[in-house]
Amino acid sequence: MAHFTSFDIPQDGYDAVIFDLDGTLVDSMGVHFTAWCEALAKHGSANVFQEDVFYAMGGRPTTDIVKELNGELGLKLDPEMVAVDKRNAFLKNLDQVVIHEEVVSFAQSLRGKMPLAIATGGTRIVVEKTLQICGLSDLFDEVVTANDVKSGKPAPDVFLEAAARIEVAPERCLVFEDAPAGIMAAQSAGMQVVCVPAPVRGY
Repeated sequence: MAHFTSFDIPQDGYDAVIFDLDGTLVDSMGVHFTAWCEALAKHGSANVFQEDVFYAMGGRPTTDIVKELNGELGLKLDPEMVAVDKRNAFLKNLDQVVIHEEVVSFAQSLRGKMPLAIATGGTRIVVEKTLQICGLSDLFDEVVTANDVKSGKPAPDVFLEAAARIEVAPERCLVFEDAPAGIMAAQSAGMQVVCVPAPVRGY
């Protein structure tokens, strides 16, 4: 078993590993935040989304976040329109996304040894393009996105769907997550969770 210095991985007690994507397998959160700012500015709501709030809401579907912003700030943004503009802004800068090397190395070390899945709050089109540009498309047995479940994180649906697809009991799944909503979702699904710290910048 590979050893990592930035987070602890259980040595046993699991038969499959499920990974979040953004902020976990790939360092993409900065690109996502820039895309949020661009989309909100386009809809006349520049500077309403502070970076600390963005990270606190990480892992949740875009439309859910827009609805919460509407409620908290008294805005009347169209969740679907903002989501489309945010998606397009993110895809435009997709070349800036890089892998989280420690997490990807661990996933690669398990390839062929146990089922591997992705459970993400991203939409199918963005997730697939992210995996393609990062060279990760063939590493995972199943990829479950926000389009595949009724309720996004922090609800456990996306993790439970991933477990069902790889045919492993939830309590035998280990999850890698970086965001509070995702950690809560995985715990609610009855899974062990490894909390992935933000990638170190400037190297």
